[in-house]
Amino acid sequence: MLLPPDMRDWVPEDDLVHFVIEAVHRLPLEGFQVNHRGTGSRQFRPHMMLSLLIYCYANGLFSSRKIERASHRDVAVRFLTGNTHPDHDTICKFRCENFAAFENAFVSVLELATELKLLKLGTVAIDGTHIKANASIDQNVTYERATEIREQLRLDVAELMEQAESADNDEEDNQKLPKEIARREKLISKMDDAIGELQQRAAVRDAKAQAEYEDKLARRQRKEEETGKKASGPAPKRPKTGHENSSEQANLTDSDARIMRKNKRAGFTESFNAQAAVDADGSQLIVGEHVSQSASDSTELENGIKSIPNELGKPTVGLLDAGDVDADAIERVEKEMGIELYVSVHREDAHSELEYDYRPKKQSDRLIKNVKDPRLLKMREKPQCEEGKAL
Repeated sequence: MLLPPDMRDWVPEDDLVHFVIEAVHRLPLEGFQVNHRGTGSRQFRPHMMLSLLIYCYANGLFSSRKIERASHRDVAVRFLTGNTHPDHDTICKFRCENFAAFENAFVSVLELATELKLLKLGTVAIDGTHIKANASIDQNVTYERATEIREQLRLDVAELMEQAESADNDEEDNQKLPKEIARREKLISKMDDAIGELQQRAAVRDAKAQAEYEDKLARRQRKEEETGKKASGPAPKRPKTGHENSSEQANLTDSDARIMRKNKRAGFTESFNAQAAVDADGSQLIVGEHVSQSASDSTELENGIKSIPNELGKPTVGLLDAGDVDADAIERVEKEMGIELYVSVHREDAHSELEYDYRPKKQSDRLIKNVKDPRLLKMREKPQCEEGKAL
C-alpha cells in the first residue's frame, strides 16, 4: 500500500453514513458551541460531531466510550470522522453543551424535508411507549415512610455522635464512626429531597382538584339559576387535600421517574412515557416528540399536538389508539385546534391479522369501558366508515 487507501472504497454506496453526512452538511450549525480560544483539547467541526452522534445513535451506539472505540474499529465511522478520533469526554461534552442546538437541528431537517416536498403536514399519528428509567422500583418511598425513616436516621446519627465523642475521650482512633455518620447524613438528605418532592406534587395535585371542584360547583349553580330548580344528584364533594391523603411515592435514585406499566400483563417499572407524532402521509418522519411523567397516554393528546413545531404548520387529521381516549381532550382539540381526530374507542386485537391465532377466543369485544358519553359513542363510529378505515 504505497498510497493511503480511499476510505470511500471501503464503505458501500447505500450505507446510511453518506446520507447523514450530506443531510447534516446542509444544516445551519452556528448555534453549536466550540472552543473559540483555539487552545486546550483538539477542535472538531460541529458538522462532523453532529454527524457522528446521529450515525452512531441510528446504529444503536449511545455510549460515548463505545462511539470513541467505533472511530477506530468501524470503517464507516472512521470514514465519517476523516480518520480522526474524538475521545469520549469530547463527545459527551459536545452533546451536553449543545442540547438546545440539537432541537433546532431537528426542526431544520423537517423544514428541509418540507422544501423538498418529502413532508406535507396533513395526517399525523401519535403514540407513546414507556422507557425504563435508570432507577429501581425498590427505591420508592411514601411521604409517611420517608418521614419515619428520617426520624430514625436522626436518632442513629445522634447515637453515633455520642459514640464518636466517647471514642475521642478514650483517645481511640476509630475511623468507622465518621463514615457511618456521613452515610446516615447522606440518607437523611435523600429523605429530605423525597419529602420535598412529594409535598410539591401534593400542592400541584390539590390546586388542580380544587379548581375542578369549584368549576363543578359553578356549573351546578348556573344550571339551578337557569332552570329555577334545585339540581338533581348529589352535590360535588370537596376534595381531600394534603400529602397524607396520597399513596404517591418518590424514587430516591431518580425523582423524575414514575411507576408505570405498559399493560395489564406487564409488570410495574420505574419509567418515563416517551411520545412521538409521526407524519402518516408517506414520509414517516417524526414531526413532534415529548417526554411525560404520566403513566397513561390519555393525558398526552394535546401535548402531542403541541409538540409539533409551528414552523411546520398545523396537521389536519390525527390518528390515535385506545390509550388516548379522553372525551374532554378530544373535544378541545377538534373545536379549538380545528383538527379532525380518529380515535379507537376499543382496544384492537394485536393478533387479529394472524393467519392462525392459537389463543382461546374471547366472548367480549374488549371495550375499554361501558361507553355512555355521546362524544365517545360518536367517535366509535368514525373509524368504521370507509374514510376512517382507510386512514
